[in-house]
Amino acid sequence: MKLLLLMALALIVLTTNAPANSASALGKTSDSEPPDAIFLNGDIYTQATPARAQAMAVRAGRIIAVGSNNDIRKLKSAHTQVVDLGGHFVMPGFNDAHVHLEHAGLELLSVDLRGTRSLQEMQQRIAASAKTAAAGEWLVGGGWDHTLWTDGKLPTRQDIDAVSGGHPAVFIRVDDHMSVSNTAALKAGGVTPQTQAPQGGRIDHDAHGQPTGILRDMARRLVESKIPPPTPSRLRRAAELVLADAARWGITSAQDNSSWEAFLVYEDLEREGKLTLRISEWLRFDDPVSLLETHRAHHPADDPMLHTAMLKGFMDGSLGSRTAALLAPYSDDPGNSGLPQYEQGKLNRMAIERALAGFQIGFHAIGDRAAQMALDAFAEAERSAKENDKTRDFRFRIEHDQVVTPGQFTHYKKLGVIASMQPNHLLTDMHWVMERIGPERAKTSYTWKQFLDDGIPLAFGTDYPVEPITPFRGLYAAVTRKNEAGTKEYFPQQKLTIEQAIAAYTTGSAYAQFAEKEKGTLATGMLADFVVLDRDLTKVVPPEILKTRVVRTVVGGKTVYEADR
Repeated sequence: MKLLLLMALALIVLTTNAPANSASALGKTSDSEPPDAIFLNGDIYTQATPARAQAMAVRAGRIIAVGSNNDIRKLKSAHTQVVDLGGHFVMPGFNDAHVHLEHAGLELLSVDLRGTRSLQEMQQRIAASAKTAAAGEWLVGGGWDHTLWTDGKLPTRQDIDAVSGGHPAVFIRVDDHMSVSNTAALKAGGVTPQTQAPQGGRIDHDAHGQPTGILRDMARRLVESKIPPPTPSRLRRAAELVLADAARWGITSAQDNSSWEAFLVYEDLEREGKLTLRISEWLRFDDPVSLLETHRAHHPADDPMLHTAMLKGFMDGSLGSRTAALLAPYSDDPGNSGLPQYEQGKLNRMAIERALAGFQIGFHAIGDRAAQMALDAFAEAERSAKENDKTRDFRFRIEHDQVVTPGQFTHYKKLGVIASMQPNHLLTDMHWVMERIGPERAKTSYTWKQFLDDGIPLAFGTDYPVEPITPFRGLYAAVTRKNEAGTKEYFPQQKLTIEQAIAAYTTGSAYAQFAEKEKGTLATGMLADFVVLDRDLTKVVPPEILKTRVVRTVVGGKTVYEADR
């Protein structure tokens, strides 16, 4: 027995400390204990050395060997599961660097307005929901996008009143930075012609000074704070829906912005063995440091399946809502430069305090003014840390980075700021973004390649449910910078290669969450997270990327999704 314990201890040390491509580690670990599963007959794109392989062996959720079919078969025991990959293309699982899982799940349980092509279609969906709602129940939902409508006009409270059957109702725009409420909801929120919008928000009024129902950014809270919170059972159902959605699209890790209540639901799922997605949960930058420290201590930070992570703050809104903070006015709205969410001095003080407390910080910043606010706060936090002898690897992040100035790239590089971007946004925005910001600013918008060329770390995600969670739209956008029909192109000099785009969705997003030694490549010692696809993304012509089908999704060596045959 003592000998067996010593052998087990040696195995753990070797697996933990050996380099990913260590031949000696491979030999010793495979001799000590057989794999739980082997995966054969694949075309494995490892993003490591060797670049391609046929097979992998997995034990205790990690890869213990990568090589040829013959090499891996030798490790098999009587109890080893054998999975035939059928010659399919295999790659590291997608790590979505920016999602809103709770919002997505609740949206799936609410009035789904995604894809509506007119106000009339929006009204039809709301009316259908109103017919089945209980007396006094709020109607909520989201996903509408007026830029897809022929007239491009924003909906009004009267439009919603006409179909909401007397229920208070609020519907969030697809970008999550603007909503439309009906008259009953505005009344519940105390919104009158005299109501002053909070800092960072705006209440739209009609020609008679009456609220139109459109609330932008922080003003949304006036009404949405009155919506009864979802019950734990509803949060549970929402989580189950988005976990299934993620697995179906090959997402094995997600960096998530949900509520603390949703995080507790994820904990329950993990305890029950039903969490099929690795979740790195962001905390609210605005919360007091004492609460943030309590939340950080609540769950083991080294749990590879679930943990709290970055602090997320919002510098501005969105381009679609004209609330993104710009250094100069909107080209199509000359009196408007967006809605900054902070006074710079306060932001700097908060960033310093949280950085000194050991938190990673990431800021939503879409406009160039918002990006500058974030960069200035990061610089102050780094300066203060040096003064307090607390220098460390901060890995500051800016989420979205859609409009930057030519001079800001240098600041990103100097501060080591990660550009966490969502290339699929371009598929939506390219139809109107030039009108918003004009041709000169557009030259340095959605600049994935320039970030990489300047040595700035790049991480990709989807911003689900603002965009669908499928990574293939993002890969297509990154390598073509064309709309899905292929008829419109946006500054093609910013195209990436498919290898660069895949890296941003895997190794890049792993780096953004301090996990590059755990995930992003398929090599010995790494987590056994991978996806099996019906085509080789590195070889197909770009339009074919959009047709990609996931055959199998594997998390920790266990299949969490398998397509029907």
